[in-house]
Amino acid sequence: MPVKNLKWIYLILLSLVWGSSFILIKKGLVGLTALQLGSFRIIFAAAFLIIVGFKSIYRLKRQQWKWIVISGFLGSFFPVYLFAFAETEIDSAVASILNATTPLMTLIFGVIFFGMLYTQNKITGVIIGLIGTLGLIISGAQVNPDQNYLYSGLVVLAAGCYAVNVNILKKYMNDISALGIAAGNFLVLLGPALAVLFLTDFSIVDIAASEEVKLSVLYVAILGVIGTGIALIIFNRLIQISDPVFSSSVTYTIPVVGLAWGILDGEIFSWLQLLSTAIILLGVFIVNRPKNLYSKKVSAEKSS
Repeated sequence: MPVKNLKWIYLILLSLVWGSSFILIKKGLVGLTALQLGSFRIIFAAAFLIIVGFKSIYRLKRQQWKWIVISGFLGSFFPVYLFAFAETEIDSAVASILNATTPLMTLIFGVIFFGMLYTQNKITGVIIGLIGTLGLIISGAQVNPDQNYLYSGLVVLAAGCYAVNVNILKKYMNDISALGIAAGNFLVLLGPALAVLFLTDFSIVDIAASEEVKLSVLYVAILGVIGTGIALIIFNRLIQISDPVFSSSVTYTIPVVGLAWGILDGEIFSWLQLLSTAIILLGVFIVNRPKNLYSKKVSAEKSS
């Protein structure tokens, strides 16, 4: 299949899987704390990825492990816990929409740290997207006064982690297999996640004693294996066959899926929030208009 078509298939699959992740986090938090949910998510994902990617791990070279470790913590470890804590206070639909700031962050960090080119329209897109983000947070706080919308900052921080990781993957890890990156990431993260879970005093007895906890763990198992493990392999491959901004534009349709799940679950969403969402996506659209910023930079350097 042509790469052009394949990357769109990957994008649609990721949108459906990751768009459903936010409602799974919400359901998982019914019987688990944020730290427990984050730890179980990493543990389940690690178990799956280490099994399916065992051979890929052994193919990794010593010099590649530096970026594997950095990518693991920025692209998975910190965001997993940040999203879990955020959804203890804000709705899953709002979290999915705020996650759409990832392409904006990708451009900002790409320009500052990774030599990505920028134009006036890209700066305009970032400004528009950030205005929409602010509007969503303010309108959300008005619609849900009982929720602490300061926690929405945790989602934006997670989006920043994703953005830096996307740029690292494209610039420094393009020669590593998608499965190798994912399996290596979670091999590194398994120990820290187990340590965090241990510090919460969670035990197997807790699962056996409560149907609520059992169901929450089941939701997180689905989230870990499919929403993290399988999706991460697809995402890493998507980055390798496209560019960082296109890859992170999966957040276009994630809010649609996340919003649908939120409404079905009884979450309140106002027209002002919908308008703010449209503004965010407009900013992302403007930012995403160029095809490949890295290749354009190389061409410009060759021309000079």
